Amino acid sequence: MQIRFDGKAVAVSGAGHGFGRCIAETFAGLGARVFGCDLSAAELAETAKAGVTTEVVDLTDRAAATAWIRRIEAAMGSAIDVLVNNAGGVAGQEPRALEDVPDADWDRIFAVNVGAAFVLSRAAAPGMKRLGQGRIVNISSGAGLAPSLTGIQAYCSAKHAVVGLTRQLAHELGPFGITVNSVAPGFVRTNEATEKQWAAYGADGQRGLVARIAMQHLGSAQDIANAVVFFASDLAGFVNGQVLAVDGGK
Repeated sequence: MQIRFDGKAVAVSGAGHGFGRCIAETFAGLGARVFGCDLSAAELAETAKAGVTTEVVDLTDRAAATAWIRRIEAAMGSAIDVLVNNAGGVAGQEPRALEDVPDADWDRIFAVNVGAAFVLSRAAAPGMKRLGQGRIVNISSGAGLAPSLTGIQAYCSAKHAVVGLTRQLAHELGPFGITVNSVAPGFVRTNEATEKQWAAYGADGQRGLVARIAMQHLGSAQDIANAVVFFASDLAGFVNGQVLAVDGGK
């Protein structure tokens, strides 16, 4: 079966770089009309070169996030077919002792990882219900299934919450023909934060990390995009509430 998304509306959050850009570019290459948002206009300009309609949106502003979904629906004249909740990350934070974590830092990570996925899903669900079908794919992490390599408490907790949101929404939205699944990437070098983390391991730590992967090498952003495409395709029509670890066999 050839996977295509011709005529489909695909919304990808965090599309300015890394996983998000690769996911957006991949869907565009498969015929979808893709809409991407992020905070960086410069990064989005690169994503737009693949034919992606981009917009700067602060997803911690829930009214702005909802309005972005509404503009996509208006542009398409119909519901969004595929929503990829990719926005997230460590928000520039570094590991520190629990007693030294400020409230604002904890809240920021939850807002960009869980809050954004919640508000975009909430905004897209009514249209998908009316259409009688839809795909929501949440990007969680290996940190949503085990302690995080980042050592950041809020990041690990937030990614666990994304997994919980995925499973709950799968049960709620399944009767309307909407599937909700999650891709949990292993460690992939895709952006400044992961490059900094990789460098901090040192040569011995890097070798140790790779040695714990059955495939004996790190994955790529395209590996993650491929898993998202599977969940969004007809091949996964009866796959719901699942978390797929894409980590090379850790």
